[in-house]
Amino acid sequence: MDLCKEKIIRACILTIPGIGSQRLRHLIARYGSAQAAWDSPDFTLVDINPWLKDFLQARKRISPEKIESNLTKEGISLVAREEDSYPFLLAECPGAPPLLFYKGKLEPKRECIAMVGARKATPYGKAAASFLAKEMALEDFVVVSGLARGIDAAAHKGTLEADGTTWAFLAGGLDKIYPPENLKLALEIMEKGKGAIISEYPPGMCSEPGQFPARNRLISGSSRGVIVVEAAEKSGALITVDFALEQGREVFAVPGPIFSEMSRGTHQLLKMGAKLVETKEDIIAELSVMDKPEISNAGRNQKRVIPVSSASTADNKCEEEIMQFLSDTPLHIDRLTSLCTFSPQEVALSLLEMQLSGRLVQLPGQHYVLQR
Repeated sequence: MDLCKEKIIRACILTIPGIGSQRLRHLIARYGSAQAAWDSPDFTLVDINPWLKDFLQARKRISPEKIESNLTKEGISLVAREEDSYPFLLAECPGAPPLLFYKGKLEPKRECIAMVGARKATPYGKAAASFLAKEMALEDFVVVSGLARGIDAAAHKGTLEADGTTWAFLAGGLDKIYPPENLKLALEIMEKGKGAIISEYPPGMCSEPGQFPARNRLISGSSRGVIVVEAAEKSGALITVDFALEQGREVFAVPGPIFSEMSRGTHQLLKMGAKLVETKEDIIAELSVMDKPEISNAGRNQKRVIPVSSASTADNKCEEEIMQFLSDTPLHIDRLTSLCTFSPQEVALSLLEMQLSGRLVQLPGQHYVLQR
């Protein structure tokens, strides 16, 4: 297989509306490669899934040569999951994207630590994030975050101030930096020559609400552990924690003032068994014993390591159970979790996969309905 050509074809497929990483994985699994699916006769596909009809029509209008030219013009590089240059921890995750778009420099064999938290961060939270990011950068960790306002931005900036390496995963195309006020920060990450901005989405795709949780799984999946600096009780940063536990990553939390709303989420994590962090030594000491699952998972459901070969079957069973309870009436995630026999982490991951595949819709307030 010509991997250079294969990557371009994967990029072409991802530009088709309604086809994301999950459906691209489906095509690769069925045909052996994206190139084989792209070249397959129409009659071999039409009887499988309705979305494949859109794929059949769209591929006739897409020029791989033009896509490759546009990527080159934008300075966007591609890395496939099969390559050594793909982030090594993320490559081990069952749901890892078959293709990543990136600008800057990837050092895939480096150890990474993620840092997430509130967008409406307090001065205390920003200072803590910047301090810890600098400390971990000096220990030669790549600091990973999502380029969001607040804690994410503080983590990236702190790393750059220490002349360290930082990766920013985006929830849209690399030509659509969000939020726009962090464009200068994104450029600095790339211009330093030691970091990268990364996305599973092709150029031209805007950041949509449903894509941020998907982005979070890449932040935790590429990292050895996740540090939560500030988080409200219903913070999106806690979604990253759920993915981290599902992926077998360590969870750390920075304590905050007891009167601050931004401390409630992190303090709840500490009550559930997350490691309290004040200095880099707290993080490094925990990572040195990370093979002991009871440390990061105390007070929560015991970690369950799902082999890659059986993950799909487990997910399917969970999804089948979820489908029994969903309807046109909005159902809150807490109620759904109480009805299911699977763990909260498995339910959350299955909901994300079902949302990405277009089988359900997430409404405001973490309510779900069937896609009609």
